[in-house]
Amino acid sequence: MVTAMGTKVISIFDAIGEVSYLILKTMVALFTPPFRFKDFVKQLNFVAVESAPVVVFCVSFAAMVTIIEASFHMKMVIQNDAMVPGFSSLLIIRELGAVITALLVTSRVGAGLAAEVGTMQITEQIDALKMLGIEKIRYLVVPRFLACVIAGFTLTIIANLVCLYCAMLVSQFKLGYTFGNFLVGMRTFVQFQDLVFSSIKGACFGAVIPIVSCYYGFKCKAGAEGVGLATTNSVVTSSVSILILDFLLSWIFSFFY
Repeated sequence: MVTAMGTKVISIFDAIGEVSYLILKTMVALFTPPFRFKDFVKQLNFVAVESAPVVVFCVSFAAMVTIIEASFHMKMVIQNDAMVPGFSSLLIIRELGAVITALLVTSRVGAGLAAEVGTMQITEQIDALKMLGIEKIRYLVVPRFLACVIAGFTLTIIANLVCLYCAMLVSQFKLGYTFGNFLVGMRTFVQFQDLVFSSIKGACFGAVIPIVSCYYGFKCKAGAEGVGLATTNSVVTSSVSILILDFLLSWIFSFFY
């Protein structure tokens, strides 16, 4: 048992070291030529443009549920929901928009990246890149990393705006507050820096997805089972990492309020 625990601990530290090395190599390659602009545009279309409809659709319902539940519980506790527009706006901008967007992108893009890179690994396409003198991190990771960072930043802003609009619709037609009432309540609670911090969160969450996905893709074992395991591990690890990172960033940003 002790041996098994020791082996597990060593494997965890090995994984941390390998991920740290992957991050370091990615950051170095990000700022050194040659740059693969076409690959970046292709990945940006895959991550941002193709993910936008799913993100917009899902966060719309999340925002509507949030404001309805907030109104229900506030009426239950203090018999008044006048502060619901302000509280729901703050929750949407600080947490809901960024986190839900990141988890949706993880389930769609992260799984796809892990499966793609894992398939290249087991079919020896990555070994072929090495024989051609092409660095795998620069060719595979960097375009996806940059695309996911920009997509995370952009999609978070879009998600926040869509969430606020849906919350205003529910506020007007369900709770009886006009758009003007909602905006006044939102202005009382929400500051511009909340949107800035939310966008930073989105970019950081976006950076997690390609690193984790490519790491598990590079470690993929042979066979369909290996690709499936790499895909599952990448989605689970990315989701957990995003939630932990959300806590850390929220704690850091709390010092600026």
